[in-house]
Amino acid sequence: MDKPESCPLCANVLEGEIVRTAQFVIVQANEPLFPGFTRVVWRDHVAEMTQLSDRSRHDLMQAVFDVERIMRHVLAPNKVNLASLGNQVPHLHWHVVARWHDDAAFPASVWSPAAITTASSQRVRTTLALLNDYHDALRQHFQTNHDDQ
Repeated sequence: MDKPESCPLCANVLEGEIVRTAQFVIVQANEPLFPGFTRVVWRDHVAEMTQLSDRSRHDLMQAVFDVERIMRHVLAPNKVNLASLGNQVPHLHWHVVARWHDDAAFPASVWSPAAITTASSQRVRTTLALLNDYHDALRQHFQTNHDDQ
């Protein structure tokens, strides 16, 4: 499918880019209250999972699950939220969101109004301290496992 000029996820380089493969890009979302919030963006401009071939759907979901696994290993959240919405940007992408009992919105979604507390402020600082290790683990995994793609 043609890449529309107005689609922010079709850019050659995405803000917060961590890893780029032939099929997808992994980016650190700019969500200051939720460091570790990661997106897996399919490189071709499609809006829905059913627009992908069976193999591409499998590859995309494997990437999402690998990001979740690495996130759980390095950041150790209490829970990981997975979401694919695309209502505002109709370009296929998945949100992989580390959640802690003391984050600014728990147990509500990260799109709910946040309540910044001392605990949630400490959570942000603690998670920020781990982000380089998390990004390095993502790079290592995806560059090793996707060099041939």
